[in-house]
Amino acid sequence: MAVHDHPRRHSGFHFPSLRRTGTVSASGEATTVAATSTSAYALAGLRLLTGFVFLWAFLDKTFGFGYATPSGKGWIDGGSPTKGFLSGVAAGPMESTFHDWAGQGWVDWLFMLGLLGMGLALIAGVGLRIAAVAGALMMAFMWIAEWPPAKHLSDGSVSMSTNPFADYHLVYAVVLIALAAAGAGTVWGLGKVWARLSFVSRNRWLI
Repeated sequence: MAVHDHPRRHSGFHFPSLRRTGTVSASGEATTVAATSTSAYALAGLRLLTGFVFLWAFLDKTFGFGYATPSGKGWIDGGSPTKGFLSGVAAGPMESTFHDWAGQGWVDWLFMLGLLGMGLALIAGVGLRIAAVAGALMMAFMWIAEWPPAKHLSDGSVSMSTNPFADYHLVYAVVLIALAAAGAGTVWGLGKVWARLSFVSRNRWLI
C-alpha cells in the first residue's frame, strides 16, 4: 500500500514566518509604547492633583476661604496655621513637644513654605526630588502627630484610629517619592525645560 502525504495533516507544525514574527514584534512594541504613554499621563494627572491638594491647603490657610480655615481666621488675619492641629495632638511620643510648638512663628513659616513649595513644584513639574524629601519629612511629622498605632488617647478615650500604620499622610509621602522617582514632571509640566538648565544639569538633585 502506498503511503500518500497529506499536507493538511502537517500544517500545524510549520515554523512561523519571519514576516509574521516581525508583525507580532512591532505590535508588541506598539503596545509597550502605548502603555508607557498611558502611564506617563496617569502619573502627570496624579502629580497635578497632589500638587493642588498642597497648594489649596496653603491658600485656604493663608486667606481663610471658609473651608478648613474659617473666614477671618487665615494667616494674613493673624491666625496660626499650626496651632489648632498641633495643640489638638492627643497621643504619641511627641505629644508634649507638638503642644509646645503649636502656634510658634518658625513652625508656621516652615509649614506654610513647605505647603507652598510642594504645591508649586508638583504643579510645575520641577524640583520633584526636593519636594519628595521635604514632603516625606513633613508627612512623617504629621503621621507622628496623628499617631495611628494608638488605640486610646492620652485621656483614655478611644482614638477611633482606622488603621494601626497606614493613613493618608503615609500615602502622600509614598506618592511624592514615586512621582520623583518616575520623573513625572516631563508630561504636562516643565520638567524637560527645567532639566536642561545649566545649574540643574550640574546638580541633578534639583530635578
